[in-house]
Formats: sequence, C-alpha cells, structure tokens
Amino acid sequence: FMTDRNLIIIPTYQESENISDIIETIFRLELPFEILIVDDNSSDGTAEIVKTKQEIYPETLHLMQRPKKMGLGTAYIAGFRYGLKRNYDYIYEMDADFSHDPEDLIRLYVACKKEGYDLAIGSRYVKGVNVVNWPMGRVLMSYCASIYVRLITGIPIYDTTAGFKCYHKSVLQAIDLDTLRFLGYAFQIEMKFNAWKCGFKIKEVDVIFTDRRKGTSKMSSGIFREAIFGVLEMKIRSLFKKYEPLYLSIESDRLDGLNTVNDTNWNEKTQNYQQAGE
Repeated sequence: FMTDRNLIIIPTYQESENISDIIETIFRLELPFEILIVDDNSSDGTAEIVKTKQEIYPETLHLMQRPKKMGLGTAYIAGFRYGLKRNYDYIYEMDADFSHDPEDLIRLYVACKKEGYDLAIGSRYVKGVNVVNWPMGRVLMSYCASIYVRLITGIPIYDTTAGFKCYHKSVLQAIDLDTLRFLGYAFQIEMKFNAWKCGFKIKEVDVIFTDRRKGTSKMSSGIFREAIFGVLEMKIRSLFKKYEPLYLSIESDRLDGLNTVNDTNWNEKTQNYQQAGE
C-alpha cells in the first residue's frame, strides 16, 4: 500500500489565493502524495508561495516554472514527462482551486490500486449531475459537451471533459505524448480517448465538483470551440491510426512482475491486444 509513488500534477496560473491551502490539504491526507506545481509565470506570486512551502516539504513538493501561459494540455504533458522520468507509479491530474475535493484522491487511488483499473476519472456525471455552485448555462454546456463527445467517438465515458484523474504510469507510457494536439479541455477528451483506444481499463468514480470559491475561472469560448471541432478532427484522425499499447497495463504488471516498459523478456510476456471498440 505504501510502496507506490504518487505524483499529483497541478497546473497553476494566478492561483495565489488557493495554492497554499491545496498543498497543505493534500499533505494532510493519509496516503503519501507528492505534488508537482506547473506554474505558467503567474504574476500574483503563486510560484513564490510554492517556493516558501518547499522549505517545509523539500522532498515532496516540486515546482516547474514556465516562461508564459502555455495552456493546460502542455502543462500536463510536461508533468507527465517529469513523472515518468522519475518512475512514479500513479500520476494524477487535479485543479488548484478546490473544485476537486482532495479527499477523493484516495478514492481514485483505490480504484486503480485495489480494483485494478488503469485510469480512474473523478466523474461529475456518472450518477446524474454532481455539480455545486455552477451557473446553469455552464452545467448544460459541459453536460452537452460530454454527450456530444460520446456520440461522435463512441467512448463509453460520461464525463469526458473531467480533469480529475489518476493514471497508472503504463497509460502515459502507452500514449505518444508528442502526438497530442490540444491545449484546453479538448486535451482531457483526447487523453481519455487515447487510453480507451489502447484498451486500458477505465473507471469513473462519482465525485462532487464544487465551483471555485477564490480566484477566477479560466473557462473561455475558445476552449469550448476547440473541444467541439477538435473532437471531430480527433475522431477522423483516429480512423487512420493504429493504437498499440506498449504492454498490458496494470494487470500484466501484477501478473508478470513487470515494472517498467524496458523489461528484457518483454515480447514473450505481452500478447496482442484486442483493439478497444472492435
């Protein structure tokens, strides 16, 4: 239970009001999490607050500073590379603004570790609509976006734009991070789509999403437009692409004691995958 290394990636832009609290709350959880803050040059001192906290948590709090606002997708990709390079077992995506309840991190971990899923998604829509403090228009927009994504792609996931997730490292090793095209919320859809096409086991864990209490939302019509048109483009591209995961995910990791993709008896142990959705 305790040997797993867990890394939570939190991209930030102008989150000085939330960042200290979210770090403290995560470090109070009973599971040992490490945090990587990816800050896009916030002018409100977000990175400075993180550096002060690093004096208290030198081993477990990490900071990556980027020169300018470069988008959510690239922040997570930079975080994934950081996590894979340092061989974390589980890598999480999470917002800094408490819209994702830190307590639910443990439920996502359990879904992967104990129940054997490769990707656990904190889902707002798996049991009705679990959203607090959102304007109705935004709820409808988000909910309809998820229905639209399911219709276009056939993906069996209710909350396709969710940004609260736990990946087993094998999922991130299997997805070619260089080919990801999207920056905003469409990035979240693209990651789930790729994981599903590679045949990974995905679970939606019902969570309640509470709109931020402090700071300002980063949602924009451009982000939404990217999601709508991007999904069509992604679906069309996928028809010409072969999805071959590098190996058989957590289950084979357990069965074969495979820990890394560079295992020497690699090919004997892996079998051909049934392509998801065939």
